[in-house]
Amino acid sequence: MSFEKNHMKEEYFVEGMTCAACAKAVERAALKIAGVKSATVNLSTERLSIEAANKIDREMLFETVENSGYSLKEVKSGRKAVMEIDGMTCAACSVAVEKAIGRLEGIKSVSVNLSSDTVSFEYDPDALRIGQVKAAVEKAGYKAGGLITENLAASRLRKEAATLSYKRKLVFSAIFALPLLIVAMGHMVGLRLPIIIDPHINPLNFAMIQLFLTVPIVIAGKDFYLKGIPNLFRGNPNMDSLVGLGTGAAFAYGIFATAQIALGNHVYVADLYFESAGVIIALISLGKYLENLSRGRTSDAIMKLISLSPETAYVKRGNGFEEIAIEETEVGDTLLVKPGMRIPVDGEILEGTSSIDQSVITGESIPVDVQKGAKVIGGTTNISGIFEMKATVVGSDTVLSRIIKLVEDAQSSKAPIARMADIVSGYFVPFVLIAAAVTFLTWILLGYGFAFSMSMMIAVLVIACPCALGLATPTAIMVGTGKGAELGILFRNGEALEVTHKVDAIVFDKTGTITRGRPELVDIHTMGSLDRDQVLQLSASIARRSSHPLDSAISIAYYGTLLQVSSFEAYPGKGIIAVVNGREVRIGNHHFVGLSAEEMELVDKVSSKGMTPVSVSVDGKPAAVFGIADVVKENSLEAVSTLKEMGIDTYIMTGDNTRTAKAIAEQVGIENVLAEVMPEDKARKVADLKKEGKTVMMVGDGINDSPALAEADISIAVGSGTDIAIESSDVVLISDNLNNVPKAIKLSRATIRNIKENLFWAFFYNVIGIPVAAGLLYKVAGIKLNPMIAGAAMAFSSVSVVANALRLKRVRI
Repeated sequence: MSFEKNHMKEEYFVEGMTCAACAKAVERAALKIAGVKSATVNLSTERLSIEAANKIDREMLFETVENSGYSLKEVKSGRKAVMEIDGMTCAACSVAVEKAIGRLEGIKSVSVNLSSDTVSFEYDPDALRIGQVKAAVEKAGYKAGGLITENLAASRLRKEAATLSYKRKLVFSAIFALPLLIVAMGHMVGLRLPIIIDPHINPLNFAMIQLFLTVPIVIAGKDFYLKGIPNLFRGNPNMDSLVGLGTGAAFAYGIFATAQIALGNHVYVADLYFESAGVIIALISLGKYLENLSRGRTSDAIMKLISLSPETAYVKRGNGFEEIAIEETEVGDTLLVKPGMRIPVDGEILEGTSSIDQSVITGESIPVDVQKGAKVIGGTTNISGIFEMKATVVGSDTVLSRIIKLVEDAQSSKAPIARMADIVSGYFVPFVLIAAAVTFLTWILLGYGFAFSMSMMIAVLVIACPCALGLATPTAIMVGTGKGAELGILFRNGEALEVTHKVDAIVFDKTGTITRGRPELVDIHTMGSLDRDQVLQLSASIARRSSHPLDSAISIAYYGTLLQVSSFEAYPGKGIIAVVNGREVRIGNHHFVGLSAEEMELVDKVSSKGMTPVSVSVDGKPAAVFGIADVVKENSLEAVSTLKEMGIDTYIMTGDNTRTAKAIAEQVGIENVLAEVMPEDKARKVADLKKEGKTVMMVGDGINDSPALAEADISIAVGSGTDIAIESSDVVLISDNLNNVPKAIKLSRATIRNIKENLFWAFFYNVIGIPVAAGLLYKVAGIKLNPMIAGAAMAFSSVSVVANALRLKRVRI
């Protein structure tokens, strides 16, 4: 898979959407703008993503979307902060502080809370530093205290506001809906009403009390009428339109029936339908509240990632350390990290040692020991020691920031499997409107009267649920990508998450993927009078002076005291001759050292195991043959075994010779070996597998395998902490643990299965519910769906879809 990078991309928050039809309307509006190549709305995140070849007319975009019945808001880059202020005693002080801060360039808003001695302000971190704010406060005659930055996602705040709004509507409407239901339906189940509102004795009072109880509920549900009905006339009907029409018709008929009762036509007392309007609005408010509550949980993974970044850092200023906002850290700053603190940004340890818990980033539970020179990742936790570090990457370029951005993009994207739901959603609401009209006319023509026919029509309008269709895919994508992030598996978008479940062949790059990517001394065969330790001591004393990878492997393998080297001469492509403690030592290939045919058997034995033989002689006599190899990772065998159990074919591809490649493949259980493949030919090998009808995944380090990664149906880049190449592939494994490859496939399979379940129930619910609401079973079995029951079913259909998606959080991978 490949990605276009020549298009500019913009994102906006969308307000006023309630269902999939709303999302389609916003997409259509955005596509009308000149230059817009694609427009995608994610109902769960309430975001519009636009790709354009050049700069677009934003004013026209905002106006066009507003004419469709919705509104856009820019995704702002501003931040909020709360700072303690000492020295304020009265209102004049608070005004002085507000003025001092407010006149700074980059300040968007400022507000002083005198009772808590704090000032809250929103600012542009690109134009203003917190230090400037503190200086302004000090200049005004007050003391600036501690700082707390609010690094919360705007979408989360908006969701919380929406949830609170639905909760208020629910509580308010329920206060009136419950007595309305008792008054309207109580007498049908044996409840006796007071004489003053008894329908048989005082029918007008019976009607008026219901009218008075319904009016506040209708006011609470005003959005159904103020947004839904206008959208109907704009040609963009949505769920609000259906509910507005259904409850509006019931309420209007109730007023008509009340007027008839007042005129003496008491027969209308049996068909008021106020309870249908009131209770349906209350039930839908309940459903929307629960839906928003559940949808808020789908973004928990993002919020966890955001919360990992500490709000402040201790930066070196002179001889001490000063606490500053995390946004103010700059590359090159020296930072202090104490035990228990989260590391503020990516960097390198300058002084001190510690153990770092990187599990929140890599998914690996074992702490990593670090010392001077080690790289550390922002957002991870310092467990034990205290150390100073140099900031090497800050702001949006840190590993954590890039992960958050990648997960946000993935959660806002659409998977191909959603296209069917999108197509259906575009025609769904108009179809329901037609079905409702046909239902009403049919029952009228059959002679069942206006009230009966209207009841059937209302049931059709309020049982239809485009929300369930619209939420089926994005909620599962959000939870699935979030679950992946927690495991250290990053999916670039919804398409990558979907395609991964189809994989039936995986090609592993050898070096750095199956193996550790560095040569190690793994075997020593001694000859002559010197023992293993003596040969290794002599060899390591020489090897430490060389930069050759094979010599480095020998040097690293020896932990003892090194000997004095008095003479050293390297022969490129052959080996080294040196004098160690008065003894001449040769290290190199067997030709350079000079081995007999008998001694060559050891060389062949080492080579047959896929290792590189290095021969050693001391004073002209053969002393040893070292076996050096790029060692297989501890988890490679387990990962390959799991993939085989899943029915996936595995391949190893390398530029190494066939003997070495087969030896490595045998160690991890891979039968298919593609050896001696030049870098430029790797993509062709992947293409050949695709021609065989396989869905191919390529797993590499994301650096040297770019053509093959691009050619594969799905590509996985295996990284390791700060060395990770996040932008290089469809899926990124933050740690180098290959067990995450089968985990990624299992997660993809679980997510797609969940999406299919959601789509099935969404379609099944509507396919069954609408005909039953229209009265399909009334003639056959006498089953008539009460509009209130239809409303309750609609309200809880979308809740069930979101709840099912949330099950992915608990899936065992």
